[in-house]
Amino acid sequence: MTADTPAPVVDKFLLRSVHLFLLRPRLGLSAPGRERHAEKNDRHDHEDRRNHQQIIHTGYRPTPAFRACGCEQSAPRYPREVAPVRKIIHLDMDCFYAAVEMRERPELAGKPIAVGGGGRRGVVTTCNYEARAFGVRSAMPGFIARQRCPHLIFLPVRFDLYRADSARIRAILRRHTPLVEPLSLDEAFLDVTASDRYAWDIARDIRTAIFEETGLTASAGVAPNKMLAKIASDWRKPNGQFAILPHQIETFMHDLPVRKLWGVGPKSAERLAARGIHTCGDLQSISLAELTRDWGRWGAELYQLCRGIDDRPVQPDRIRKSLSNESTYLENLPTLEACAEALKPLVTELLEELRIKAADRPIGGARVKVKFSDFTVTTRECACDVPTLPIFLRLLADAHARSRQPVRLLGVGVRFSPHRREESLQTEFSWGNEAVAENP
Repeated sequence: MTADTPAPVVDKFLLRSVHLFLLRPRLGLSAPGRERHAEKNDRHDHEDRRNHQQIIHTGYRPTPAFRACGCEQSAPRYPREVAPVRKIIHLDMDCFYAAVEMRERPELAGKPIAVGGGGRRGVVTTCNYEARAFGVRSAMPGFIARQRCPHLIFLPVRFDLYRADSARIRAILRRHTPLVEPLSLDEAFLDVTASDRYAWDIARDIRTAIFEETGLTASAGVAPNKMLAKIASDWRKPNGQFAILPHQIETFMHDLPVRKLWGVGPKSAERLAARGIHTCGDLQSISLAELTRDWGRWGAELYQLCRGIDDRPVQPDRIRKSLSNESTYLENLPTLEACAEALKPLVTELLEELRIKAADRPIGGARVKVKFSDFTVTTRECACDVPTLPIFLRLLADAHARSRQPVRLLGVGVRFSPHRREESLQTEFSWGNEAVAENP
């Protein structure tokens, strides 16, 4: 740089993200288990300060603009040709259903509990961390969960209770930004790019408010895009938060296991491992053409995701064209009869979601998805305006007949019709009230 070369433009938001960790106060949540995590948080704070020092020594100097970047009074200004770095938060409640049950029944504190069905055909919807210590996991068959933890306490699902807390939590989120995209009852994305505050501080304040108003803990991830924010929210669970800064993405992604990428499940990870691909760095060594040839459209997405690229916006008002849920099973379902039993809780959950979220939306069709043990996928769909269990079972039988191999994943869904109708959807069903697994 010569004496006549103008100084580079300093992006106020980038500088804020650069010393995000240095200026942030300690989390300060008086949540249960805070003492258990104190030593870990001290270590993280030390790492954050060291990380900030490394940033300063690699080119960011404490100019007047740098020192002023904590100013809350003025809106940020950007060069016209440079878009602001997005500030995305992923908020994820900690073992939400189980946490609500423990709050309602304090005598269960410290005991392993699971929400869902504990019978031969039941499924664990979620469980607390005491149960996870025994190897119990969401979506696990209830009888296997009991084998791993004989003293596991099973509790029935109470959706009305969980929805009430979810509504309170979403109200807290919307105090900070209108750009809130709920993913389920227990997690959501927030876009706080327009805020003059640090995303880290906003996430901390949200978590504090949730605990004070509901008695529940949450974890948060802060990053420039949705995928990275979701990965970050899992980094310091439970009751913690983590940020991935723009300049850290390349290094962070290089050593990240491919299993952490959005959409890569255990079997997909095994297939990648068979080709010597264990980390995103390994995946980055494969060309776009090769990934597309071997994986189709998903290969092109992998090419972007393994580099930490995700341009999807936070969509608070997205109009659903369909509603669906699915479950991947730890053990393959060997027969059509086993698939039929596993399909029932999926249909129960779907119809419950329809009643709550889309009672006034006309239905145009029903759909069943089946993924077999060899990873081939087939779907079967039919036109209908009132989805029922017999309709889904018939679609399942048709789809299953195409291969008759063991099944590792089942999904059910409905397609909404573009034409509205005046009457509300009224759906009756008579099978058990068990649900598919929520996110941990």
